[in-house]
Parts: sequence; structure tokens; C-alpha cells
Amino acid sequence: MVEWSIFNEIFAVAFNVLYFVIIIGTIFIVILDNRNPVKTMAWVLVLFFLPLVGLVFYFFFGRSTRKEKLISKKGFTRLIKRPMAEYQAQKAFKCPDEQHQLMRFFRKVNNALPFEGNAVEVFTDGYSMLYSLMKEISKAKHHIHLQFYIFEDDPVGRLLRDLLIDKARQGVEVRLLYDDVGCWKVPHAFFDEMRGAGIEARSFLKVRFPLFTSKVNYRNHRKIVVIDGRVAYTGGMNIALRYMKGFPWGIWRDTHIKIEGKAVYGLQTAFLTDWYVVDRTLITSSRYFPEVGTFGKALIQIVTSDPVGAWRDIMQGLLIAISSSRKYFYIQTPYLLPTEPILMALKTAALAGVDVRIMIPARADTWITHLGSLSYLDDIMRAGVRIYLYQKGFLHSKLMVSDDTLSTVGSTNMDFRSFEHNFEVNAFMYDPASALMLKGIFLQDQKDAILLLRKTWMKRPWYQKAQESIVRLLAPLL
Repeated sequence: MVEWSIFNEIFAVAFNVLYFVIIIGTIFIVILDNRNPVKTMAWVLVLFFLPLVGLVFYFFFGRSTRKEKLISKKGFTRLIKRPMAEYQAQKAFKCPDEQHQLMRFFRKVNNALPFEGNAVEVFTDGYSMLYSLMKEISKAKHHIHLQFYIFEDDPVGRLLRDLLIDKARQGVEVRLLYDDVGCWKVPHAFFDEMRGAGIEARSFLKVRFPLFTSKVNYRNHRKIVVIDGRVAYTGGMNIALRYMKGFPWGIWRDTHIKIEGKAVYGLQTAFLTDWYVVDRTLITSSRYFPEVGTFGKALIQIVTSDPVGAWRDIMQGLLIAISSSRKYFYIQTPYLLPTEPILMALKTAALAGVDVRIMIPARADTWITHLGSLSYLDDIMRAGVRIYLYQKGFLHSKLMVSDDTLSTVGSTNMDFRSFEHNFEVNAFMYDPASALMLKGIFLQDQKDAILLLRKTWMKRPWYQKAQESIVRLLAPLL
């Protein structure tokens, strides 16, 4: 009995030593990764105070993939051969002087080609966007490429699915990319029915037990539709009934755009790059990049960002945009969990006299991220940033506009997850007409929002402040 007791003690000591070594070793790895100090400290705190939970979360959500590559340089060069030829054939286009630096940055770092002569149509509700999308899909002759974070098996999802099946049976090539985590709750039969009709449907970065890995943290949040290489859609809307009907407590307010013109090449390139990642098929035929004429006057760059490159392309571009603003910079975002550089840029612009306005929902779909968003409000209001709380429902719009010259719509939220972990896409428009249109939308939404006064905000209960502060510690991990 005594020998068995000694054995248990030795085992317990060995286990504790091993456990301690693993925890300390993981913390050491986090520190050596040389990440943002705020994010590093967040992981260290979680690992130190909640070691077992921290280890599990770090394995699934914490490991960096910045040194990996999605596609080889040679493969990407083949993919953009036709868009590059069209880009080089353009006459010297006119870009607002204050935006040249931003455009050059995206061109150099992101290989984002700016194209002139585009027409832009903006949708601010799910019904009008879905109607337009289905109308264009019904006219498709050659191919339909769709990519969504969420594609639900509900009345809206089934309506679009049935239309896609009809087009596939007509001989149109249909490819669908959906995020594996975003569609976890969708029955396999929903997508299998599409596959049975000839639609190529693939999930992005599939996550399954026992292969459950850190891939769960890197999600494809992009929303892209390209039809016959001539018309495309992007923005914040997914395919689900709630994007049409909203919640019992309010509407779903979102922003999506339709593009006609050569900027469609950029969305096509983004889709085909992601398709290569999941299917290992490099589609480069000129049939997917047909000759496109002039439809409007908008100068557009399609910019992507992902967690596997050396740079945080969209976040760094926004730093340039905010720092370059002179009169105003308006932002709509459902979540406000900015990285330290973005936070400092917003405060610096406001202190320099720029009219910085940020609109977030008064009530969000995720309690914990909303609490995190609220924790930043006092700090930025103190610098002069004006905060508007949208009252009519849930504001899911990702819209930014500045100085009547620059605007952007896409899938990127103002948070750590979008900037560092997600695959995102935005259309950057260097066009006064587009900027004025989106500025008008922001100001119209402002009528359905309340301006938050700092002196009023300071009077909120102490326990709410405490909750916000605690959640803010975890902001880099949300």
C-alpha cells in the first residue's frame, strides 16, 4: 500500500512538472513570436491564469500562419495575366492627389490593380440586393462564382440554391465557396443537393474532428459573386433570412455593392485564388476575364487581406487613409475592437481637427464583442471622435468614406479578427460620385442614431465599466 502511495506521489509530481514545462514553454513560444505586445500579453494572461483552457484555446486559435503562402508567385502571375494586360493598356487615369499614396501601397503590397470606368450600385437592405443578384444570375451564360461566409439552409438560401441548380442544368458553370465554420449548422444534404446537380461546392479550410486544428481561427469572411466575368457583388451581406427580415427587435442594416467594369477582374482574381486553395485547380482561362467596356466613371481597387501574408494589407491601408484625411472620415462598423495603430490614427486625426465619426449598433448580435466595443468609446470620445449609436436595428454595414474622394465597402470590420485572422475583401473607390453617395447613406443613417455624449456615457453603472474593461483585455482574441 505504501509503495502504491509513493508511486502516486511520483506520478503526480511528474505530471505537475510536465504540465508546468508545457505551460511555460507555450508562453515562451508566444513571446518569441514577436507579435503585437497587446496580443502577446492577452495570451500570456490566459495561459497563466487559465492554463488548461489557455492551452486548448492557443492550439486552436493562437498559432500564427503569417509565414505560409496561399499560392505560388508563378501561379498568381498566371492568374492575373489578363487583368495585368488590361491594367497596362489603360490610359493614365486620374486619382485624387491625396489618395496616390494609398493606391500605390495597395498596388505594391497587395497586387491590387486599379481600374477606371466602373459603375457602382449600392444596396442598403437585403431584399434589394437579393433581387438584383438573382436577376443577374438568371442572365448568366457562362459561369457563376459565389463566395459567402454564411449560406444558410433557410427560405432565402433555398431560393438561391434552386436558382443556381437551374442554371447548372442549363450548362452554366457554377462554383460555390462557403466557410466551413460559418456554415457549421448547415446540413450536409443542403450542399450535396447542389453537388448532385453539377454545382462545384467547396468549403473553405474544412475543420473536422479529429483533424480539428488552428485552422478554425482563420475564417474566410469574404462575400464575392462574379457572373460571366462582367458583373460582381461584394460587401457585408451573406445568404440568410435574417439579412432580409432582421431581428424581432429591429431591422438588419447592411451595405453591399454591385460593380460593372474592369474592377470585376479584381473580385474574380480573389475568388479564383481562394478556389485554388481549396480545390488545387488553377483557373486562368481568358474566358473568366472577358473584355469589358466602360460602364461608369469610378476608379476602383479590389483589395484583399488574409492571415498568411507578411503584411496586414487592409489595416495598413486604412492607417494611410485615416492619416491622409483632411476634412472628415466616417465609419460604419458592427464591431469596434481596433488594433492599437488604428486606434491611435483615429484619435490623432480627431485631435488634428478632422471630423471623425464612428457609427456602431446600439445593440449587437454578439454580447461579448459588443461589450468589448463599448470599452473603447470613452477613450476615443476624449480625443474628439463622435460616436453614433444606431437605434433602428442591427448595423452590420462596413462602410467608410473620407473627404468626398475616397470610400470603401467590403467585408472588413474594425476589429482584430478582421485585420489579423480573417480572409477579407474590400472595394476601394477613388471617385467623388461614389464617396458622395456613401456619405449621403451615412448621414441618412445618422438620423436613426443618437450622438453619444461623453458626460452621459461616464455616468453608466460601475459594473458595466468593469465588464467592459475585463472583456477589453481579451479584445485581441475575440
